[in-house]
Amino acid sequence: MLKSKSNRTSLLTSLFILAVLLLTGLAAGAAAGGDGTAIPVKVLEERRQALFDLLDPGVAVIGAAERWAHDVYPQASDFRQDNGFYYLTGIETPDAWLVMLKSEDGSGKTLIYAPPRDPAAEMWTGRQLGMEEVKERAGATVRPLSDFGSEVIDRLLGAGMAAAYPRVYLSFGSGREQQRELVESAMKAGRTISDVDPLLSGLRLVKDSVELARLRRAIEITAEAQREAMSAARPGMYEYELEAVVEYVFRSRGAERVGFPTIVGSGPNSVVLHHDRNRRRMEEGDLVVIDAGAEYGYYTADVTRTFPVSGEFTSRQRKVYELVLATQKTVIDSIRPGRTVWELEKIARSYMREHSEGLCSSGCDRYFNHGLSHWLGMDVHDVGDRMATLEPGMVLTIEPGIYLPDESLGVRIEDDVLVTKVGHEVLSVGAPRTVDEIESLMKKDPRI
Repeated sequence: MLKSKSNRTSLLTSLFILAVLLLTGLAAGAAAGGDGTAIPVKVLEERRQALFDLLDPGVAVIGAAERWAHDVYPQASDFRQDNGFYYLTGIETPDAWLVMLKSEDGSGKTLIYAPPRDPAAEMWTGRQLGMEEVKERAGATVRPLSDFGSEVIDRLLGAGMAAAYPRVYLSFGSGREQQRELVESAMKAGRTISDVDPLLSGLRLVKDSVELARLRRAIEITAEAQREAMSAARPGMYEYELEAVVEYVFRSRGAERVGFPTIVGSGPNSVVLHHDRNRRRMEEGDLVVIDAGAEYGYYTADVTRTFPVSGEFTSRQRKVYELVLATQKTVIDSIRPGRTVWELEKIARSYMREHSEGLCSSGCDRYFNHGLSHWLGMDVHDVGDRMATLEPGMVLTIEPGIYLPDESLGVRIEDDVLVTKVGHEVLSVGAPRTVDEIESLMKKDPRI
């Protein structure tokens, strides 16, 4: 068991040593800088063709995300592209539009309306892609953004093009002000308007090879961050210090950002499902729940581990932990094509109830007070029908938990699982999961 560090100077010294070790051990991964590669045009074309096949004759308009105005948010430089737009184009250019046309005869055309480079703005925000670069990366015809109003809003969505392109598909997820003009133009012309986002959500549910490669890397980074947090944990530390360890690993390994605010909940905070204030001082005997996910190349991990701050589970903590772990293992062993998330949920709750053995007052499943699973991808709670039948290429989380507020005892174990042709693959195996694995890691002093 690691000894408590009550002296603040000793604690800061140990964290400094940990940072040095991380720098020397992780520097090789930092050089890549995010995903580092463009999405192959062939993959983008296949994605657009898959959407095209789902469309009725018409015009689909999907907007990029906007960059915040700098007079409102100075240095608002952490731009993140709209997921649907990025999925179909692979470009991060702000304020652009993707337009897909499908005629009655099945023929089609893809256009991207992109802003020109602006050297004055680039002095503040960095270099943007020129129109030729957008064309090369996206594999589509590119037109000036200045033509979007007359060509798309006025002409394509107007009454004159209703016969050629009867239906109008719009993405309602981007939140752009110009979205209102698109809707008004189509409605004024009496056009039939549909939401394209559900079609995109269905496509994104099954991951292609590029998506899986990025997800694997995001999960690998997150598993490493969980290991480093276990190694660094000491009674007397603050939750935010473990948060700093986790997010240091994220950035030093090339993750662009966190997929969601990092949860570090210790003691009474371990039973708060989305605790992210991370201000409490951790004490001897506490369990700490770390729920974290690195985002890499627009894909996020989501891995939760629960471990004792002191490095060793109490008898009570061990029993509750092992029930959660056994429940998770039973569910994961049941994952295969043809199953549904609802079936997995029933398996989890039934197993936990039948194996409570007096651990909880009336069956521990009563204290499993959240859903078992969600889809994982570009969002941590990714899009897709929760009732969909599992297919190869889908990625979901499995995260049973037990939360006992009266004991300040919360346990959640979450892993990211890929559905394969023959069953499943646990992608987050790099993060220790059993009691023995966790205690063994925590007994090794990272300074030695």
